[in-house]
This record gives sequence, C-alpha cells and structure tokens, in this order.
Amino acid sequence: MATDNLEMNGHPDRSGGAEFPLQGPRRRPQEPLNMNHYANKKSAAESMLDIALLMANASQLKAVMEQGPGFTFYVPLITLISISLILQIIVGVLLIFIVKWNLNDESMHYKLNILENLSTAFVFVIVVVNVFITAFGVQRPNPGS
Repeated sequence: MATDNLEMNGHPDRSGGAEFPLQGPRRRPQEPLNMNHYANKKSAAESMLDIALLMANASQLKAVMEQGPGFTFYVPLITLISISLILQIIVGVLLIFIVKWNLNDESMHYKLNILENLSTAFVFVIVVVNVFITAFGVQRPNPGS
C-alpha cells in the first residue's frame, strides 16, 4: 500500500477520512514514453517559435526598407535580417526531416543526431544575429516626417 497512489481530500464520510488507492477511469495507465511522439511534439513547438520569429523578422525587414538607405544602419540591418531569415528557413527544413524519420530505427540515430546538432547550432546563430538586430534598432518611420 505504500507505493499505491492514494486519493486524498475525498468525501469526509468514507471510513473516517481513510485514504484509498486511486482506481478506475481517473487513473492513467503507465505507458512507456513514445520517443517519436515526444520528438514530434518538440519539433512542432520549435517550428511554432521559428514561425513567430520569422514573422517578426519579416516585419523588421519591412520597417527598415520603409526607412530607406538614408537610415544609419540600413545595410547592416538588411544583411542581418536576411541572414536570420535564411537560417530560419534552413532550420525549418531540418525540423521537417527530423520529424519524418523514425527514432526507433537504430540506423537513423547517427543522421538524426547530426541534424539535431545542426539545427541547434543554427538556432544559436539565429539568436546571436537577432541580438545584433535588436542592438542596431529597427524603428518604424514617423508618418509625419
């Protein structure tokens, strides 16, 4: 009984507040972790974050282009935002390949490990590039000027 899940804070009329093992449909059966399912969820979450950053970079690119070449950091920002966008597309493609391959196939582990490491390295570079984009500052032009 020491290792059973116990139902606490139950109805006070049941045997003077004694605790009972949790049984029935409310108990989740202990199943082994499906690595493919876990990896697919992880990759989907990464893809959602990649899409959000892709949209933010596209908006920044538009703002810089609206300011025109007269903006002090026009060329560096266009270059950095373009690098970020290209790397994000590459990471998205890598994530598609990672999701498609079966983790349970031992022969694919080496390739999947390389792809995971590549995507992690690219994400790190994307973060660094976006720090510089933020440091240079992207301001929307004033409509009155």
